[in-house]
Amino acid sequence: MTNRSDTLYIGVTNGLERRVVEHSRGSGSGFTSRYRIEHLVYVEEFASPRDAISREKQLKGWRREKKATLIEKSTPDWNDLAATRST
Repeated sequence: MTNRSDTLYIGVTNGLERRVVEHSRGSGSGFTSRYRIEHLVYVEEFASPRDAISREKQLKGWRREKKATLIEKSTPDWNDLAATRST
């Protein structure tokens, strides 16, 4: 997820639609509330929580440029996927 300044937030959830709504209302977490993280720009789905957490840790270890490249492969304009995604 991101904000108007393109600050990146990476997280894991078992309810994407619910979590996006929480973040957009400012109740998702301290970080997302403080930086007004409101736009879903990239999603990966996993069969197991363990795999999702492993991937989250991997992505959090990446430099910003590498994360941006990954996002731009599927969402070149960084459009808010939550506006068009049905979960």
